[in-house]
Amino acid sequence: MEIRRDVFQAIADPTRRAILGLVALQDMTPGAIAGNFDSTRQTISKHIQILTECELLKQTQSGREIYYQFNPKKMKEIADWLEPYRKLWEGRLSAMDDLLKEMQTKKTRSKK
Repeated sequence: MEIRRDVFQAIADPTRRAILGLVALQDMTPGAIAGNFDSTRQTISKHIQILTECELLKQTQSGREIYYQFNPKKMKEIADWLEPYRKLWEGRLSAMDDLLKEMQTKKTRSKK
């Protein structure tokens, strides 16, 4: 049975989100990535594998070294999914802000 992972499963883990944050700043080798964590290299390697399977990381080889790069195009999938919710909450927060301003105005007028 083949395990099918998606970007949402990949970013659900805080260690994988931290790896993405590191690699987003610069290309890194697995050893350099692992050096930023208290986990074993094997554990970090598994996280890198999941991120690579989900295409959030790409790898290139330079001589004997493998370098991982952040794939921002794949993050667009997350941003596209979140967009309707962002608009919904911005609308709700804006309405609440308007209501609070209206209440404050009424309170100020009643004190005069």
